[in-house]
Amino acid sequence: MAELSFKSVGEAPSVSQNAQNRVEPNPIGLVTPMRLSKTQKDIFEMHYDVQDQIDDNLRNLILTNHGERLGIQDFGSNIGPLLFDFSGGVFEQEVMKRIKIAASKFLPFIELETFEISYDNRDTKKGFATVGMIVGYGVPSIGVTGKKTQVVVTVGG
Repeated sequence: MAELSFKSVGEAPSVSQNAQNRVEPNPIGLVTPMRLSKTQKDIFEMHYDVQDQIDDNLRNLILTNHGERLGIQDFGSNIGPLLFDFSGGVFEQEVMKRIKIAASKFLPFIELETFEISYDNRDTKKGFATVGMIVGYGVPSIGVTGKKTQVVVTVGG
């Protein structure tokens, strides 16, 4: 049996060396709408922050209509069908209700807080109108409050 010396093993890195060799964070999810990455690190732009990913997920949930998500037919707030039937305050209440139902099912960790809606009818001659929505929310489990996401939908065509 050969006798070995501990002198040839080397030394473990010190704490200060570990701090210098920080590991980059792992990506959490894709940025939508998808676009090619500007770096060689990833093919597509990615989210590295949980709050950014949650905001992206909520915006996508609001914009998705039933039947648009492959394999999850009831995914989304399904506000698209409402966009052709504006009825004053009834419209806003129904949109809020649908967003709340979808969020409670698919993003139950989000707490919806506020809702603002605006209409822009400048292109009605061309048959288009724009509906803007700002949804305020919080994520109590990670200590986030007062976040807002904006969604813009064009109606008509």
